[in-house]
Amino acid sequence: MASTNRPDILDPALLRPGRFDRHILIDRPDVKGREAILKVHVKEKPLNENVDLGVLAKRTPGFTGADLANVVNEGALLTARRGHKTVGMQELEEAIERVIAGPEKKTRVISDKEKRLVAYHEAGHALVSFFLPDTDKLHKISIIPRGRTGGHTLLLPEEDRNYITKSHLLNEVTILLGGRVSEALVLNDISTGAQNDLERASSIVRKMITEYGMSEELGPLTFGHKSEEVFLGRDISRDKNYSDAIAYAIDKEAGTYMENCYKKAREILETNIIKLHRLAECLIEQETINGIEFEEIITAV
Repeated sequence: MASTNRPDILDPALLRPGRFDRHILIDRPDVKGREAILKVHVKEKPLNENVDLGVLAKRTPGFTGADLANVVNEGALLTARRGHKTVGMQELEEAIERVIAGPEKKTRVISDKEKRLVAYHEAGHALVSFFLPDTDKLHKISIIPRGRTGGHTLLLPEEDRNYITKSHLLNEVTILLGGRVSEALVLNDISTGAQNDLERASSIVRKMITEYGMSEELGPLTFGHKSEEVFLGRDISRDKNYSDAIAYAIDKEAGTYMENCYKKAREILETNIIKLHRLAECLIEQETINGIEFEEIITAV
């Protein structure tokens, strides 16, 4: 018996009949599986009555069993630090954020100018996500530095997804570009804060074209094949098996996708500029806004 996270790079000789010829896929748990795993890990923990494991399971899509165990342990540590006797929903929800984005860095000193920049950046993400159809629900916005980020906008899906549509992927790109658009629109300048957003957005549009067959110009084709010679010191990558003309077409269409998503984000923020200003002001004052408070702010303006 053996286990691996990369069955695709195993030597075929290992998988012949009589050797490792029976394969059992153990995938990431679904929402019911996550709830069952959470029940196992909280058995020895004193839980508050307000803890709803079903809600926590819905808020942890993509988490493995180890991730969920980490959430429970982090929640217990936060409870102890605050002098509470039972682990509450607040501690467990904060633990989820710690696992996703890292611990808060409240001691990091940031200037008022940088605070305003981060506030508008995160407000841009949040507003674009709110006005786009078929997007994940906003859970929390924060401008408190966490991990390597200056702030974060946390969107959590209400259900697990096995397949993602083209429109949903384009909406994701538009949301990712919302922060950069907000900076340019309000501050008349752009910052390095959008680096990770741009990397993720670029990755999505390139995968749409080269892996998912979602290209309007090149059609339902995939381009490149994975190199699997990791044992020779090479990382997993996609080898180029297409012409320079196709490479140019891929680059051109990726640029078109990004440009269209940027324009859509800008259109949304220009139309709702008053809401953007109000949301950024509230973020500067409160530093953290949850989903309910966000909707109250947006609908009040």
